[in-house]
Amino acid sequence: MTTNHDFEARRDNAVARAIAYSSTFVADRAENAEVWDVEGNRYIDFCGGIGCQNVGHRNDTVVAAIKDQLDQLTHTCFQVTPYESYIVLAERLNALLPGDFEKKSLFFSAGGEAVENAVKIARYHTGRPALITFTNGYHGRSYMGMGLSARMVPFKQGFRPFPTEIYRMPFPDEFHGVSLDDTKRAFETLFRSDCPPDQVAAIFFEPVQGEGGYNIATPDFLSYLREMCDEHGIVLVADEIQTGMGRTGKLFAMEHFGISPDLTCIGKSIGGGLPISGIVGRADIIDTVPPGGLGGTFGGNPLACAAALAVLDVLEAEGLLQRGLDMGALIDARLRKMARRNGFHCIGDVRALGCMNAIEIVRDRDSREPDGDLTARIASIALKNGLILITAGPARNVIRLLVPLSASTGLVEEGLEILENAVDEAMT
Repeated sequence: MTTNHDFEARRDNAVARAIAYSSTFVADRAENAEVWDVEGNRYIDFCGGIGCQNVGHRNDTVVAAIKDQLDQLTHTCFQVTPYESYIVLAERLNALLPGDFEKKSLFFSAGGEAVENAVKIARYHTGRPALITFTNGYHGRSYMGMGLSARMVPFKQGFRPFPTEIYRMPFPDEFHGVSLDDTKRAFETLFRSDCPPDQVAAIFFEPVQGEGGYNIATPDFLSYLREMCDEHGIVLVADEIQTGMGRTGKLFAMEHFGISPDLTCIGKSIGGGLPISGIVGRADIIDTVPPGGLGGTFGGNPLACAAALAVLDVLEAEGLLQRGLDMGALIDARLRKMARRNGFHCIGDVRALGCMNAIEIVRDRDSREPDGDLTARIASIALKNGLILITAGPARNVIRLLVPLSASTGLVEEGLEILENAVDEAMT
């Protein structure tokens, strides 16, 4: 029998060293919220391909749509020979995005491309150079994405110089002692000393900071951004690449706040495991860019569009938005019960918006000092016991949960039991 070790040796000989790995096994197959390795070992997936499997691995409806599309065409390049599935996907997303304005959409291959093109649209529309982003934000690994993102090691270290005219503001975060007033003062200082608002093209933000540690935006903060953008003609861009497609119990996380951004970047779970991303938003902003100004060879590939349309069908037919709310509440209650357990003082905070759940691991609750080493031990122990976890946050001390919304309650509870036991073992 071929072992994980056999594949790891081949991988290390053939694959670039720059690729990092969370798991110590090689996947052979996956179904819904479970993964099996090449040795036949079973794992519960609380990672979902970093948030790409909201409808579960190999969802029957998605697989059938991909197979049907294979019998028609696999690629023509939409800019050369358009096809219906791209158009239908745009129509459906335009109808689903909240906001009392005319919408349009366009598609790419990866989330980072959506961010890049949102920058292009905002700069073209406004004729302005500057961009504003936030501490602990993450927007991809391209050069513009690195410039907009906050995490230095390992995403940015050694890759300078980054794009200029990017200004980083503090993201309000009660647990870490950052108030909305702190953010407002920072904006006042920026506008007074470094960049006036009439030079700002766009503000980029995540409704829930994914890579940054699941820090959740507040309604007051988002209202402040919306009002500021309206006052100064700034394009407000929501990066919903991780938060979208039902992850928070709404199709778009911004529905929780009742505030409409001008442009919304989507990706990850929209493709059901296939690579597709996009921008959906105000037609009057998007259409300022002339024909040929945006695009890409594989953007909105027919197979990926077919998968995305099936994902939207599944979310509705299987009631996965409500399932996300219910499952998120179940997970949140269990995590909060863990945090109250005697001896579990390492859980400094529990955070959730819908089924976007996290615990922050600290040395002690008084100092709130992050403990990345303990967090890594918890994830390692959980993996040995059959649970796939990933970490987040600047100090990698946040365990974030991205359970497929289609997972059974029993499977989720089994995974949470493994997590609790891993925390217990890691602290002894």
